[in-house]
Amino acid sequence: MPYKEKPVEKLYYSIGEVAEMFQVNTSLIRYWEKEFSIIKPKKNKKGNRFFTQEDIDNFHLIYHYVKERGMTLKGAQQKLKENKEDAVNNFAVVQSLQQIREMLVEIRDNLE
Repeated sequence: MPYKEKPVEKLYYSIGEVAEMFQVNTSLIRYWEKEFSIIKPKKNKKGNRFFTQEDIDNFHLIYHYVKERGMTLKGAQQKLKENKEDAVNNFAVVQSLQQIREMLVEIRDNLE
């Protein structure tokens, strides 16, 4: 049985890496950090921000509500404050449906 290396998961991501993940400016990441209390990056002595996987997951939620669904920041804050579990579950369902759609489109394209 061949050895398979597990993909390396980082513990901390820099603000540049997070901005690149979401294809936004670093200033937007800093702004969302200030506006949403669920994002709590670690900072070193120089003040550099380091985001955990939990912070990345929270950014996914915020990005989904603000950029994809077109909600205002206040609306997204309220939605996350009222029932974060519901928001996480809804986001997971949306992601699953998007993956299924991509797979179905790929199958359709291969059939043609």
